[in-house]
Amino acid sequence: MIQRRWQLFLVFLLFSHSNLTAAAETSHISLSEALKTQGTVIMFRHALAPGFGDPSNFRVDDCSTQRNLDSRGQDQSRAIGSQLRALGYAADAVFSSPWCRCLETAQLMDVGPVRKSEGLGSFFEGHVDRNQTLKQLSHQLDAIANAKQQPVIMVTHQVVISAVTGLGTSSGEAILYDPQTDQSRRVRLNNND
Repeated sequence: MIQRRWQLFLVFLLFSHSNLTAAAETSHISLSEALKTQGTVIMFRHALAPGFGDPSNFRVDDCSTQRNLDSRGQDQSRAIGSQLRALGYAADAVFSSPWCRCLETAQLMDVGPVRKSEGLGSFFEGHVDRNQTLKQLSHQLDAIANAKQQPVIMVTHQVVISAVTGLGTSSGEAILYDPQTDQSRRVRLNNND
């Protein structure tokens, strides 16, 4: 009988921990609320680009050697930009990974001039050094936090977002990250999110 109670107690603890983790991961903020924050970053995973990873002949300076956006990803990028512009957002710069799928996402969003940032490159398949990439990004995030201005848009990859925020993302999904507090929240881009 005592052993059965311990088993039930352990199951209870496991479910409690799962629910707490799920609650922490489901913290959401609307896009309009996210745009009112200061010294933050809205990190977008690039829009839909079919496949997994990059081809073996990958070169960052040649889009034909990369996994790229399909028409759905292009439409998704335009829709994200439309939502941002409808809320009055315009940027001095949108920072992007040098990968073509990220650059195209940022360009099609059309909310500001796009600037390549080495700190946003994908280290998923070892194309860039993880530590060096995250160090560059950390310096950029510190500068953004200290400037305390409107949120900065960054378009990057799942592995970068996950390394910084601890959250996984789908194509076109956004995470609001506060470098000052190291807190992350999922951004609802529309009422369906």
